[in-house]
Amino acid sequence: MPEAVVPASVRRPLTVPGRIALFIATAGGAGYAPIAPGTVGSALAALLLWLIPFSREGLLLFLLAVTVVGTWAAHRAEQLLGARDPGAIVIDEVAGMTLSVLAFPLTPPVLAVGFLLFRLFDILKPFPARASQKLHGGAGVMVDDLIAGLYALGALSLLRTVTRWP
Repeated sequence: MPEAVVPASVRRPLTVPGRIALFIATAGGAGYAPIAPGTVGSALAALLLWLIPFSREGLLLFLLAVTVVGTWAAHRAEQLLGARDPGAIVIDEVAGMTLSVLAFPLTPPVLAVGFLLFRLFDILKPFPARASQKLHGGAGVMVDDLIAGLYALGALSLLRTVTRWP
């Protein structure tokens, strides 16, 4: 892994599993963006969802894999970075963004609205998202973004019911 992807704040020599955990947790280094890394991680997720031709089942499997592997990676990355839910960990944004559009066609308009709604709910942290941040380790990193993704999915579903879009 290039040194640019491993921050100077990592205090100890990295093992291969540690490097893998950081690579996953930072979504391939997107979490090291100097400004708004969560937004960058969410935008990367939206781009991947648009570029990869997922079937509905494939998208669900992707979400499950990102959630399970991301929880492990986030837990390990917290230990390596020496901080609780540091901004560099953005795999949770990938999971939340994916959940926000799970039931919809992955078109640019749907992804754009899903992105905006997900970011809004991720920032506002409505109940129980804020409370879920008290969880420790990878679960504490992931759960609030999955809740934000559920809120965004609900808002998109309501939009569909009211306007027949998308």
